[in-house]
Amino acid sequence: MSQTRPASPTDLFRGIEQQIWSRAKRGPAPVEKWEPDFCGDIDMRIARDGTWFYMGSPIGRIAMVQMFASVLRRDPDSKYYLVTPVEKIGIKVDDAPFVAIEMKVANRRREQVLSFRTNADDWVSVDADHPLRMTLKPRTLEPSPYVLVRGRLEALINRAIFYDLVELCVDEAVDGQNMFGVWSSNLFYPFMPSDQVGRTLCEI
Repeated sequence: MSQTRPASPTDLFRGIEQQIWSRAKRGPAPVEKWEPDFCGDIDMRIARDGTWFYMGSPIGRIAMVQMFASVLRRDPDSKYYLVTPVEKIGIKVDDAPFVAIEMKVANRRREQVLSFRTNADDWVSVDADHPLRMTLKPRTLEPSPYVLVRGRLEALINRAIFYDLVELCVDEAVDGQNMFGVWSSNLFYPFMPSDQVGRTLCEI
């Protein structure tokens, strides 16, 4: 009796590549609706600077990055997968899967709307469905700002854009504490207590 040979990482890569290219539409796929069987992991990694690697080599073509990004999903287990209707393959993400590399600002004050372009060339406007958040390293207070792109996928705001974002920040009282943050779409996004700003910005 013959046994089915497990698919190799190369077979998995080619299989999911064919599935993606067969899609009639481009842009993000409805990956949240698909629940295929898990097929294993492949040697694909997204570095903190947003560079995608396959088997240790960077994927330089933006069209290829966009293709794979269109079927990327983060599950409740905090792991990242490339998902098609028939395959689910695990990949590694060092930090966030995207990087925000450009910012646009419309209006002023509370009516201000911030929009970010990712390295996959997607635009996202900061609002209730696409919030900003900030993490601070416990000891150094080094900041890492993120914007939610879709699903559970975030973009890390790069250092140059963060400098511009800081210029838009103001102090606001939140639950009785002065917080340093920014407005977008009539919502205030607190980044840190105002009395930590000096020390934190020194780490940028």
